[in-house]
Amino acid sequence: MPARREVSTRRVPRVSVQCGAVDVAAEIAWLESQPGVGAIVSFTGLCRDEGGRIAALEIEHYPAMAETELQRIACEAMARWPLSGLTIIHRTGRVAVGERIVLVVTAAAHRVAAFQAAEFVMDYLKTKAPFWKKEHLADESGGRWIEATASDDEALKRWAERPGKFNAVG
Repeated sequence: MPARREVSTRRVPRVSVQCGAVDVAAEIAWLESQPGVGAIVSFTGLCRDEGGRIAALEIEHYPAMAETELQRIACEAMARWPLSGLTIIHRTGRVAVGERIVLVVTAAAHRVAAFQAAEFVMDYLKTKAPFWKKEHLADESGGRWIEATASDDEALKRWAERPGKFNAVG
């Protein structure tokens, strides 16, 4: 009798750095079609108005570095949680107020893993992903480069304090 091979149910994360619109519905539909999915969590980050002060963001990156880091973050999330799938899409170029900047979608058998993995990915994207953002002001007086905040750094610390795998169900 031939030896039985174990078939992995782990999926390869989908990672994209792109100019142009993000199709949230298509990404969620793709993850819904994966076997074993019982929960999907999505996070969409938008370019916010900041009280009428901001006209747009300009997002720059070094392609090889950014894509490699997004893939590393995605693989770490897949290793920590029992995910059925994961999508990370980050925009570059000029992003107008109200447009999508980033999309993170996690799929798992249970909601806890999907929620935790999505939070983990966003915390790492905010602090570790090599994107540079410049605010373009609505009054055309120029702009400024923005950096991660102290609260972003604090959010990241909790994952270092809990480095093990999370296999909670719920």
